[in-house]
Amino acid sequence: MRFVPATTVVLALATPVAAAPRGDLLVVLNKSDHEAALVDPATLKVVKKLKTGKGPHEVAISPDGRWAFVTNYGAFGLFKPGEPPQREPGNSITVIDLDRQAVARTIALEGYSMPHGIQVSRDAKRFWVTCEENKTVLEVEIATGTITSKWVTGADVSHMLVATPDEKKLYVANIRSGSVTVIDRASGAVRAIPTGDGAEGIDIAPDGREVWIANRGANTVSVIDVVTDSVVANLESGGAFPIRAQFTPDGREVLVSNARSNKVMVFDAATRTRVADIEVGAMPIGIEITPDGSRAYIANTNDSKVTVIDIAKREATGTFVTGKEPDGMGWAKRAPAKP
Repeated sequence: MRFVPATTVVLALATPVAAAPRGDLLVVLNKSDHEAALVDPATLKVVKKLKTGKGPHEVAISPDGRWAFVTNYGAFGLFKPGEPPQREPGNSITVIDLDRQAVARTIALEGYSMPHGIQVSRDAKRFWVTCEENKTVLEVEIATGTITSKWVTGADVSHMLVATPDEKKLYVANIRSGSVTVIDRASGAVRAIPTGDGAEGIDIAPDGREVWIANRGANTVSVIDVVTDSVVANLESGGAFPIRAQFTPDGREVLVSNARSNKVMVFDAATRTRVADIEVGAMPIGIEITPDGSRAYIANTNDSKVTVIDIAKREATGTFVTGKEPDGMGWAKRAPAKP
């Protein structure tokens, strides 16, 4: 396999930046502002805004809560009625130091564009990212920015990605192909599983047994058995344009954002039945659930608000504003600073 060096640009700071107080952070990407907003979840106040590349879409947080990796996809204004979307294909990852609340560097993915779905490995030594225009998934070494592996999905609009807990396999949702690509990292084998029109949202159960996919064009949710890599259930989403899916940390429930219904549906993962519909804002897309499973944050792209959901009560409890067109989010679980 030919290893491809990526260009790493270190952004120099004019003056040293003092480390910020440690505490959990919610990272919200504002696509049309081309920035990442760092939110204090205790107060729901934005504590810092940092510039990224054009149209940041997804963010992955390192397990220690120190680093955020933002995909600069290059498209924004995607769902505004009557307005054409803006599209300037990006080809980079913005790396944010969450301790210092500053951009640390930019990793340029030479020869690859429109990076979107991203996940950091458990040891924080690498990340995996989809590159839509190349129909490819890359593995990138974080320390050097080197592309160490690549897999061609051969599918149209390979968008979102999840890894199994043991990190042996990657699952990739392909919007236009209506399928999920399964990548075996050791052997390099790649195969496609048809799911439904507009396969986009994807998440894996905490125990690694099932992958759930939101098929936005079919208004369905597919369930894949990880052992057999086959679809074992197709569920009605309960709304229009299901676009994201996320398991609660205990694996008992799955939240699905139905973007054109302005609702989040809650499914019982074991029985695969819909147990709640929760009204949120306009065009809900991104979902981020707190580590304790008590709250969910929903990015409402078209009204530029984030809704807070009390999961136990099955209700929205409020909203807050981070910027224009919020979408991808990430939770940074951070240990208190040492005395």
